[in-house]
Amino acid sequence: MMAYPRAHALMKRGAEFLGSEYAILCGAMSWVSERNLVSAISNAGGFGVIACGAMTPELLDAEITATKALTSKPFGVNLITMHPGLFDLIAVCARHSIGLVVLAGGIPPKGSIEAIKEAGAKVICIPPTLALAKKYLRSGADALVIEGMEAGGHIGPVSTSVLAQEILPELAADHLVFVAGGIGRGEAIASYLEMGAAGVQLGTRFACASESIAHPAFKAAFFRGNARDAIASVQVDPRLPVIPVRALKNKGTEEFTAKQLEVAKLLDSGAIEMGEAQLQIEHFWAGALRRAVIDGDVENGSLMAGQSVGMVSKEEPVADIIATLMQECEAALAKR
Repeated sequence: MMAYPRAHALMKRGAEFLGSEYAILCGAMSWVSERNLVSAISNAGGFGVIACGAMTPELLDAEITATKALTSKPFGVNLITMHPGLFDLIAVCARHSIGLVVLAGGIPPKGSIEAIKEAGAKVICIPPTLALAKKYLRSGADALVIEGMEAGGHIGPVSTSVLAQEILPELAADHLVFVAGGIGRGEAIASYLEMGAAGVQLGTRFACASESIAHPAFKAAFFRGNARDAIASVQVDPRLPVIPVRALKNKGTEEFTAKQLEVAKLLDSGAIEMGEAQLQIEHFWAGALRRAVIDGDVENGSLMAGQSVGMVSKEEPVADIIATLMQECEAALAKR
């Protein structure tokens, strides 16, 4: 007899697709979703995903190798579509027989979905609208993650609850759709599963797990933070389309506004091209995130967090987090 019969029944499709016990993906958080957290999540019955971010192919190769040494369970890799070495990174995943690749951060470039599938892996895409969701499925995506603006890190403009209402009734019967953004408790998981979701994805809830390498000061900021502290960044110049980022407000969020103004001036003067301008913004984020997560500089670094941060109150093992979520989900379903 399974411990969570109702939840397992509703998660069955998603869990079989992922090859995990529970249809719970860990969102890819740069610097945080690395070998230790990823393997811990997969070992606890969830599905860990390495955040490749700005890694070189060599670094990704080493990270996958190290993760394999810590778990025999399946895990995936999240690749950013605008990475200049995307196809080299896909080749690294193929060499390691990674079974699932998540393409994030924009429309997948021509041939990328095909390249992943040629290597025998499944592809998850992250559509911001119903129209793009349908396009990705036509292009060969095996599953989707719909992520609302309550999430941490790079976000779109629409809330999770609205995306779920727009996309699940339309696509969930015939396709695998995972829901993400602002999920901190099992009751929410139960609701999305009942709406037809194949499973869920959580990031913020796992960021402060005992197995997460995030600096103690970074974790302490999460424990102090509440939902209204996790704010979206401001775009200062329409010519510099910056995907907003949700993070806990600190000096770093103000520095980002200043950085945008500086880059916009360079753009004005013709000193740099648009592509270079956007790359500079991306590099700012990568550096700011590293300062917070690795160095513990919670004043000047970027504390990327979703609005569910208020539900993260202590450091606990991944296995306990997953057990709590599953118990809450099962109890909610049993009450119906």
